[in-house]
Amino acid sequence: MDAAQQEATARARELQRSWYGEPLGALFRRLIDDLGLNQARLAAALGLSAPMLSQLMSGQRAKIGNPAVVQRVQALQELAVQVADGSVSAAEATDRMDEIKKSQGGSVLTATGGQTANGSGAPTVRRVVREIQSLLRSVAAAGDIIDAADSLAPSHPELAEFLRVYGAGRTADAVAHYEAHQN
Repeated sequence: MDAAQQEATARARELQRSWYGEPLGALFRRLIDDLGLNQARLAAALGLSAPMLSQLMSGQRAKIGNPAVVQRVQALQELAVQVADGSVSAAEATDRMDEIKKSQGGSVLTATGGQTANGSGAPTVRRVVREIQSLLRSVAAAGDIIDAADSLAPSHPELAEFLRVYGAGRTADAVAHYEAHQN
């Protein structure tokens, strides 16, 4: 790899860090380890080709272009946490990965969406929050969202807080924010 390729890879990994919180190679390797997958199974679960997954992991590509794939990554991250804390068994994790693989990543904010976790037809708070986060993060990097929030803060502090919490914050904090601002 020549110096220009090394620089491009380093730049792509830095963009990944700003968009996804860490380089995708590290994130995907952790999912592979935590869920007992190989790269081919992870690619299939995400709805990516194996070469595309490899390009994202190596930094040859910076961004996941499909918001549905970003949502699947987030769902697999949540599943990995549940497996690690023992709330989901290995057998259940396999079934859940199949569900994640089949998900279209469509908007949870529409009435025509698929079955939801609570079974009532209404999206869960966490799914709504993840949808908002995914949308914001698909249009701008976290640093840009923070810059926009800083610009808005003097005249529109509530909107600035929204951007910070949903655009660059942790899902748990966004869920708490969402629940605090209902009704």
